[in-house]
Amino acid sequence: MAVLPATQREVRLLTKPTGLPKPEHFGVVDTPVVPPAEGEVLVRNRFFHVFATLRILIAGATQDTPFPVLNAGDTLVGAAIGEIVEAPGDSGFEPGDLVSHWLGWREYAVVPAAECTRLDRTALPDPVAHLQQGWTAYAALTRGVQLRAGETVFVSAGGSGIGSMAGLIARRLGAGRVIASAGSQEKADRLRTELGYDDVVVRGVGPLTEQLAQAAPDGIDVFFDNVGGEQLRAAVEAARPGARFVLIGALSGQLAMDGTGTTAPVELDSLPLIHKRIEMRGFSSDDYDDKDEWTERFGAWLRAGEITFPHVRVKGIENAPRTLLEVIEGRHIGAVVIEL
Repeated sequence: MAVLPATQREVRLLTKPTGLPKPEHFGVVDTPVVPPAEGEVLVRNRFFHVFATLRILIAGATQDTPFPVLNAGDTLVGAAIGEIVEAPGDSGFEPGDLVSHWLGWREYAVVPAAECTRLDRTALPDPVAHLQQGWTAYAALTRGVQLRAGETVFVSAGGSGIGSMAGLIARRLGAGRVIASAGSQEKADRLRTELGYDDVVVRGVGPLTEQLAQAAPDGIDVFFDNVGGEQLRAAVEAARPGARFVLIGALSGQLAMDGTGTTAPVELDSLPLIHKRIEMRGFSSDDYDDKDEWTERFGAWLRAGEITFPHVRVKGIENAPRTLLEVIEGRHIGAVVIEL
């Protein structure tokens, strides 16, 4: 039996923000470490994912989304990787098991056993790689739009956790040209050099339609959209006949400075959609249950050096609130992970 500390730290939402959250809306507090009850396990978290769309949970969007609402006083949540330290005999788990679950943002988590997934320690070279969002990107490109060899792919927010994986996966699946969008020229340069994008359009330095026309003079075949807004409009203009759009996120609204974070309005000219026979599909990888295919393929690519897991590790739960604000501001490339 592991010797447990009397207390553990977790990050709580202290007050509900109006607009984007700020440091004063969060606090790191000490709470008792409690034993699991029947049907529960106690997990020592090792890593948890910091994701920008946590703002949706804070804003309170629930309609047609799988996300819970976070109210003042609640502990933040998100994907986590940890080790079982206590498990009742009928839980199906044993101390030492590596698991994933949704109760990140705390050092120790009491989790319903049914909401834990046991992870194969040999499946990926590094346990933290289980926090990548590659499955969503892979499923969208193979199930959502069925990417074909030689096609031109445009990935909005190409440096985000999911966007960075989408760009790398598109290349592995045979895309002929892969283009990203970024929020600054510095980030655009890094996307070219670090992730191998063929070109990058930059918000705020000129009309996106003109930049995309230069980056993809023959048009785009696939649009992997994390953003919506003006980038979706630009993609419609750049689309080739028969282009397929897969909509994964709507960061233009979710992270709007003056918005609620719960809507992402955009005005589109419907005539190009019709004339170009553009297919546009909202997508969730939750509709598919064959994630093992991705894990096996990703692990093989990693071991062969054919792909990387772009991510940033930040040590210490005390740094998590600041890191969330940096993620919302788009400062990092790849997934952002707190290491405990």
